[in-house]
Amino acid sequence: MKRRLLSIIDHASLTPLIILALLLGLAPFVPEPHLTEKLRMLFQGTLTRPLDIFDLLMHAAPIVLLGLKLWRMAWLRKAAQA
Repeated sequence: MKRRLLSIIDHASLTPLIILALLLGLAPFVPEPHLTEKLRMLFQGTLTRPLDIFDLLMHAAPIVLLGLKLWRMAWLRKAAQA
């Protein structure tokens, strides 16, 4: 399972991940991105409704995937140099 997930991350294209992270991370653009709103609610302790928690996870998921992809690229590059 772990190897399959790493394989999927390794084969994912970087450009669509960046676009998805920007679009979902910043959507809706007006009046305030959901991710900003939900993170503020999380830090204030008011993120209690299941819909809000799902919304936070949905908007943060592409950013987390992008971070994993970049980390994995750096790790593989470092491993190839050793």
